[in-house]
Amino acid sequence: MTPSEPTLTPTQACDRLQDLHGDATQALRDALARFVAGGPPPSAEERARFRYPALHLRWRDDGPVPVTRRAWAKLLAPGAYATTVTQPAAFRRYLLDQLQPLVAEYGAELRVAVSAQEMPYPYVLDGGDELAVGDISPAELARHFPTPLLSAVGDEIADGLWAAPPETPLPLGLFDAVRVDFSLRRLVHYTGTDWRAVQPWILLTNYQRYVDQFVAWGLAQLADPASPYDRLVAPGGVEVRRGEADAAARVAAAPWQRFQMPAYHVLRADGGGGKTIVNIGVGPANAKNITDHLAVLRPHCWLMVGHCGGLRQSQMIGDYVLAHGYLRRDKILDDLVPPEVPIPALAEVQMALQEAAAQVTGERGEALKQRLRTGTVVSYDDRNWELRWSQERRRINLSRAIAVDMESGTIAAQGYRLRVPYGTLLCVSDKPLHGEIKLPGAASAFYQRAVSEHLAISLAALDLLQDDLGRLHSRKLRSFDEPPFR
Repeated sequence: MTPSEPTLTPTQACDRLQDLHGDATQALRDALARFVAGGPPPSAEERARFRYPALHLRWRDDGPVPVTRRAWAKLLAPGAYATTVTQPAAFRRYLLDQLQPLVAEYGAELRVAVSAQEMPYPYVLDGGDELAVGDISPAELARHFPTPLLSAVGDEIADGLWAAPPETPLPLGLFDAVRVDFSLRRLVHYTGTDWRAVQPWILLTNYQRYVDQFVAWGLAQLADPASPYDRLVAPGGVEVRRGEADAAARVAAAPWQRFQMPAYHVLRADGGGGKTIVNIGVGPANAKNITDHLAVLRPHCWLMVGHCGGLRQSQMIGDYVLAHGYLRRDKILDDLVPPEVPIPALAEVQMALQEAAAQVTGERGEALKQRLRTGTVVSYDDRNWELRWSQERRRINLSRAIAVDMESGTIAAQGYRLRVPYGTLLCVSDKPLHGEIKLPGAASAFYQRAVSEHLAISLAALDLLQDDLGRLHSRKLRSFDEPPFR
């Protein structure tokens, strides 16, 4: 970025990013089509066009440093910042939300240029076979076109491991273009839906029954003319809109079983924040996997909504657990977020979940406390942890844990690590230490009674958080040398 280049407004910068990204993707598609049809491979000059656009920002700090309580869109030191950008049209609202305060409050200068980061060819293909095009093998394509390189994809910025070489701009955001594209494709693979359908308010569950209730809620929204929601997206490319007579049948026929972590999305007519639910399955590996990829979309919040084992005699089947701490025995993030690092409860999320529980159940004060208990949740990587009770008893006792599951600790740690507000509301489905185990008959009765109310509380909490968005993105999640972008 040279002083002679004109500085751009945030809107102009987004327009320019879209133009350059569109030019690069079209040039790459055209070269692929020509090569597959028997034409020549791209020349070195042509391949130089297959590159992501870069957004550059400079803060000269000519005046007093702005004072803001906002946890994002803030600059900590004068200098040059940059990041590569993919899919700028889809991320336009997010980019404007970050850039407008930086320009208005700090006087930051913006410029856009072509970067040196190549765009892997699978990321511009529209569905179908991403490993081969036509009769051309992946090996042959890799000789002439950019391919995904794992060595070029990583979370070093988010994990605080990246050190800028001399004369290198500081990062503007946590994820660069190639990292984002990597995850966008994985989201399609795992959830069975277009990544563009994923909404900024996300529920993560480990039971299909919650998904069924979410779908029923979504269809009810579509049937209500006063509802702000007008579309429901299901796995397999199924999309239904308000007023369609066969909406329920089409959603029921969606091939969700084909996908490892099927997702459903209810979208708003005004383009505002809709809601997504993902059945992540069981275990911390799944929980880390999907949140690694959801994080690049920079959601406003994700909540774990599932079942747990109650550890206290006073708990009843169907009671709720609002996690305010986690004993992380899942081990999957120990190298990235060591167990001794505390994962704080976020006050805004905790208060929203408690108020939502009061609204939905109609209970407050002591009556609510009898059903909603706040405490520590222990998350294991071993579903049969009970078989190691003699080894685990002392640790659980010292932690004062009140519930046990397999995903909540991972999801909270991932929210902390990747700067996504998080929370956990679980429902006690059994009490393994007190002889109340999950037998088929009792389980069915429990599911029928509890799931609908539990989901309603979670949806109500997201509505409350949406009304207080400015405070949600907490400074608790920001590091000392945080990139400017949320």
